[in-house]
Amino acid sequence: MQILQHAPEPLLSVVAHEAAGPHIAREVSSNRLLGFADWIIGAGVEACAAALVAAEVVVLFVGVISRYVFHSPIVWSDELASFLFLWLAMLGSVVAYRNAEHMRMTALVSKSSVRAQIFFDVLAGVASVAFLLLLIGPAFEFALEERMITTPALEISGAWRASALPVGLGLMLITGLISLLRSPHYLAVLSAILTTALIVGALYTVGGVLPKFGNYNLLIFFVFAVGALVFAGVPIAFAFGLATVGYIALTTHVPTLVVIGRMDEGMSHLILLAVPLFVFLGLLIEMTGMARAMVGFLANLLGHVRGGLSYVLVGAMYLVSGISGSKAADMAAVAPVLFPEMRQRGAKDGDLVALLSATGAQTETIPPSIVLITIGSVTGVSISALFTGGLLPGLVLGITLCCLVWWRYRREDLSSVQRPSRRVILRSMVIAFPALLLPFVIRAAVVEGIATATEVSTIGIFYAIAVGILVYRQFPLNRIYPMLVTTAGLSGAILLIIGAATGMAWALTQSGFSATLAATLKGLPGGAPVFLIVSAAAFIVLGSVLEGIPAIVLFGPLMFPIARQVGVHEVHYAMVVILAMGIGLFAPPFGVGYYAACAISRIHPDEGIKPIVGYIIALIVGLAIVIAIPWVSIGFL
Repeated sequence: MQILQHAPEPLLSVVAHEAAGPHIAREVSSNRLLGFADWIIGAGVEACAAALVAAEVVVLFVGVISRYVFHSPIVWSDELASFLFLWLAMLGSVVAYRNAEHMRMTALVSKSSVRAQIFFDVLAGVASVAFLLLLIGPAFEFALEERMITTPALEISGAWRASALPVGLGLMLITGLISLLRSPHYLAVLSAILTTALIVGALYTVGGVLPKFGNYNLLIFFVFAVGALVFAGVPIAFAFGLATVGYIALTTHVPTLVVIGRMDEGMSHLILLAVPLFVFLGLLIEMTGMARAMVGFLANLLGHVRGGLSYVLVGAMYLVSGISGSKAADMAAVAPVLFPEMRQRGAKDGDLVALLSATGAQTETIPPSIVLITIGSVTGVSISALFTGGLLPGLVLGITLCCLVWWRYRREDLSSVQRPSRRVILRSMVIAFPALLLPFVIRAAVVEGIATATEVSTIGIFYAIAVGILVYRQFPLNRIYPMLVTTAGLSGAILLIIGAATGMAWALTQSGFSATLAATLKGLPGGAPVFLIVSAAAFIVLGSVLEGIPAIVLFGPLMFPIARQVGVHEVHYAMVVILAMGIGLFAPPFGVGYYAACAISRIHPDEGIKPIVGYIIALIVGLAIVIAIPWVSIGFL
């Protein structure tokens, strides 16, 4: 989607184009009007979304202080937070839609010709608009039905909260239509619209026959249709949504209103409010210099040994992941600090981005990982238990990566590297101490019952603000608003996927697929070990194709009950699934996480393909250890 960084030029300037002819003048005038409308929508939505992020932080933090310090809980704080959260999710989705930040798989499309890339890019926009057109009516109907519900604490109509769905979908629809109308590729737009219309028409033509196919419709819609949409570059949330709406509308008698209800259910879990708050915390630790202080200490401690800065990268990602919930924020905080020095020591760009990607997969289980929060939300596993169980598996994979680093750099020439004195190391440790303390503050607040897993992020945010202002004297106010907008956009993209995947998972469950899957997996020879190996292999593939969170939301509710039935501890299974998914997510050629690491590092993806193979093998060895030794995941519960 096109992004307008500034307001368009005054509309009266179109007079200057009159000499070129009235048709061109009208076209330019129309384009400027559309651009102005898009800018107005974008500016308004971004301001509201940023305000909602800030409001959520304040509401939850005030709730913690009131309950723990003054022993006077605010009974409406959670209800207000939940009310604002759905609006944040939907307006954040609009921000992500305008900025083309919704997760999509472009590995195949990017290898096609320029003309084909343009067509598929436009087709993704048309498919997204089609999805929004299909759901805008049911969303309004759902909001009207919610009028009958009155919230217990605030005593207001549920329609005020549910209105976020039609408003968000409507704003995305307007934005998508404006983008298509402003596109200079008229033929591509017409071709994409015609292609979409033909596919929809063909499906409706055979709609009367499809119910007779029974569960073969699952293959048609949830394998072939989802696969075609994802590989064509359609954003994953919209691909899931289109397949679900098509399946329900054409093969069942269930109204499509149910899809909106499932999306609302998926995006309304209060525990998911931790997603935007930890994303914002991750941006804060980079802005305040806390991440730089931690990396600087580790570099002084280990930088003088062979492969030392690679060990620092592994350790820094482990530490920073204990503060931020976002892998993109973690990599953006660590890579710019370490990579220049590593290049000076002769490290190749391919090795750098390969190790960065591998550490992204290694630290997926480090609390407060967004994936941990998501899996707890959709499966009912204790978030506190997941936070406790996730520390050691990440450490095991870190050790396997360090073993490979030692082998690769065992002959590194360090003759030009000066070893820091103990005084320098001690000084850097003192400087980094407030930053190093933050993961322990977060964990202690949860364990001691001061705050829930959702609320603890606000404690981390205010701690980071205080440390940034009082200790590191680094708190540029002009960066706060862009960070709030970035948080809203990334969170909206994640939460819309969760909503769409929740609807798709519901459709799969209602079809009887989950029962069939359970019977098949329980019938595998070898019991729990074979089940874990099959699950790991499946989630490596799913993590690569669908990204992490969609795969977790879609298959977590199906697989976890089966794991319990075959005797696998739910926390152990969560660690296996998350690590496997992370390996797929950061493994080329399809893993989106790998390309994110390349973008953050500003290194071409081709350079890391060969070096990352060894790191992927090291990660798989670590995963095998986690599978074979359940104590690694559950020993400290």
